[in-house]
Amino acid sequence: MNELGRVFDDEGVAALYRYRPPYPRGVFEILERLIVDPRVVLDAGAGTGALARVLAPTVERIDAVDASAAMLAEARALPGGNEPRIQWIHARAEDAPLSGPYGLITAGASLHWMEWRTVLPRFRAALAPDARVAVVDMESVYAPGPLRDAQLEIIQRYSPLEDHVETADMVRRLVERGLFALQGQQRTEPVAFEQSIDDVLRRLHSTSTFSRVTLGDKLDEFDAEMRAAYASHGVDKARFGVVGYVAWGEPK
Repeated sequence: MNELGRVFDDEGVAALYRYRPPYPRGVFEILERLIVDPRVVLDAGAGTGALARVLAPTVERIDAVDASAAMLAEARALPGGNEPRIQWIHARAEDAPLSGPYGLITAGASLHWMEWRTVLPRFRAALAPDARVAVVDMESVYAPGPLRDAQLEIIQRYSPLEDHVETADMVRRLVERGLFALQGQQRTEPVAFEQSIDDVLRRLHSTSTFSRVTLGDKLDEFDAEMRAAYASHGVDKARFGVVGYVAWGEPK
């Protein structure tokens, strides 16, 4: 995991995950169709259990693995976190104890933090016959216009990342490098979502790029500029669509 990934060890960052939109129901409909026997799932990079806590009632067991103790503590405290079918495992996916065979392996907004040439062969060995790995993510879709342009300018100026790689592009890179055989991918229909400006900022602070751990004293300046952008356009709530993305296939 690179230095930005270590942000997720911070308890404050983990606590702010609750301000992220939930995965659309369509994501779980896709995943439930992908599960084969045995109905045991490995959720690699489980975080606060956004996938595991919802999937748990539909399967026999979920091994939810994450390298951050803070994330797992938050997961246990959230609704569904005490579900007995979830085994919370504090470990990196690269060397976690695996108890396959798994009828599905999920990676929700997490595979980009892992060492691909280590984890993908591990996943392949742990899969049941005909089982697959599902790479899952979501994106927030905003209406184009001056406000969105102003937001993006602020985000790009404060972000420590020179280049943001979308999950679909990451999957394409895995395929090009011979690490993943893509069998299908699907986006869900947008789900309308609304947040106060305070909650928008809290959500951004839960990310590796805009947490206080990363921005330090610049975080207050970032918040002030974002608030000013909303205020200058007379907007007191953020309204956007949430689109789920699932790509599935066979790791190499």
